[in-house]
Amino acid sequence: MKPKIITPELSIRYKKIQTALADCGADACLISTNINMLFVAGRVLNGYCYVPVVGNPVFFIRRPVGIEVDTVYPIRKPEQIIELLQQIGMPLPRHLLVEAGEITHLDFLRLEQAMKAKKTGDCTQLLRQVRATKTSFEIELLKESARLQSEMFTELPSLYRQGMTDTDLAIAVEQSLRKKGCVPTLRIFGSTMEGGIVCVWAGENAATPSPYDFSLGGAGISAYPVGDNGTLLTQGMAVMIDTGCNVNGYIADQTRTFSIGKLAQKAYAMHQVSLEIHHQLIDFVVPGITAEMVYQKAMQLVDAHNLRHCFMGTVQQAPFVGHGVGLVVNELPVLCDRNTMCIEEQMVLAIEPKFIVEGVGAVGVENTYIVRKNGLEKITLAPEDIIAL
Repeated sequence: MKPKIITPELSIRYKKIQTALADCGADACLISTNINMLFVAGRVLNGYCYVPVVGNPVFFIRRPVGIEVDTVYPIRKPEQIIELLQQIGMPLPRHLLVEAGEITHLDFLRLEQAMKAKKTGDCTQLLRQVRATKTSFEIELLKESARLQSEMFTELPSLYRQGMTDTDLAIAVEQSLRKKGCVPTLRIFGSTMEGGIVCVWAGENAATPSPYDFSLGGAGISAYPVGDNGTLLTQGMAVMIDTGCNVNGYIADQTRTFSIGKLAQKAYAMHQVSLEIHHQLIDFVVPGITAEMVYQKAMQLVDAHNLRHCFMGTVQQAPFVGHGVGLVVNELPVLCDRNTMCIEEQMVLAIEPKFIVEGVGAVGVENTYIVRKNGLEKITLAPEDIIAL
């Protein structure tokens, strides 16, 4: 097994991390979580990646065995890292950052003792900010994810059968995505967050609160409290389908709304408001504005139609209009109030204005966009109107 660990693409990522380390005065960071390991290695490895502020990263790997690359060193425990750094002539860190926001407290204490740095801090937010802007290579992978999703949504009417429940439809959608090349893992940032690659909200279940920080909730099945709950799909019901298609580790996010027969007229009117928000934001979102400005622009349109009471839920409302996507489905930035993080070129954003229509269900659209110099480039291209099944 001889994977090519250092490539031109990975070198770009290392330089982004090193710039961020230099800006905060750190000597190095030590990466061990799956998401960030995937970012720096191009694959999931069990072990550690040591990224110095100057020079090439090195990997200290427990599993898998048999990787024969000059920059990879097999270890059994993290206490071996300091000795190996000395053997290869790398300076030991005085100010070291570890993923304190994602690893356990016990793991943090162990690494702090093993690495013997004078100062140990957290690089969780630093790495999330680095990942927020994408390379051209990452954007191509996100476009492929969006393309497969769009194909599935275009074909979705053929997946529907009369007498289905929302769970039956969710299974059919997931099977379609899997056959197209989507892997079943949806990575989400946050220790209390979990989810599948397909979420279906049918009828009034869309308004059911859940413990997760998603756009909508849903009762879910058994001990999984989100999304489909076995609701029979019946006439006059809105069916919203939200997918996070994971292709080569990168996740685009797309939502479309369908109906069983014809919906009440107010549902179509609210759906058009969602589309209006998208159309307004395409030219509005440019590099240099802040995440809160995007949210406030969307809310101006929500308020103009007097729909705040049913925007992103009813009993429990999500306080955002979108988020970044990438290696996790909820990358930075969060498009919410009081978030002054600047929008940058080549960020990839999912914008998802959704409404709950009493007695009908959820309506609205979610698209994934690339931030360009003059506005947003949409990459999720399935039809956006409500399609009757």
